[in-house]
Amino acid sequence: MHRDLRISVTDRCNLRCTYCMPAEGMQWLPRSEVLTFEEIERIARLLVERYGFTSIRLTGGEPTVRAHLPLLVERLAKLDTDLALTTNGTSLGLIAHDLAAAGLRRINVSLDSLQRDRVVALTRRDCLAQVIDGIEAALDADFHP
Repeated sequence: MHRDLRISVTDRCNLRCTYCMPAEGMQWLPRSEVLTFEEIERIARLLVERYGFTSIRLTGGEPTVRAHLPLLVERLAKLDTDLALTTNGTSLGLIAHDLAAAGLRRINVSLDSLQRDRVVALTRRDCLAQVIDGIEAALDADFHP
């Protein structure tokens, strides 16, 4: 039986990957319709305590664009699960240390290529340097592997 919980913390993303989003014109959910941190914590707690879920992965859209994400991580870290985050890495350099301090255990960086021209073609953004900086910040914050 699967005991892995994936929580999308936002529908928003800072990239426009050709396989995921149109270049323009996305209709985002009104913020009032996105789960609050309290709602996310309550659902996660129920699934961990009552149904034995053992891992939580925060996803999106791009989860690092959600304001105050380390506060959510801190709340979920208290559930003592395998807490992880999947990110495109572009904002990771700004919050990697805060995520580690909040109790995040693992980070998965989705990266389509290490060739700048391919990254630009796929994401419609020139973001490879930011992603590399984010990976370095994650390593510096002691995320391993």
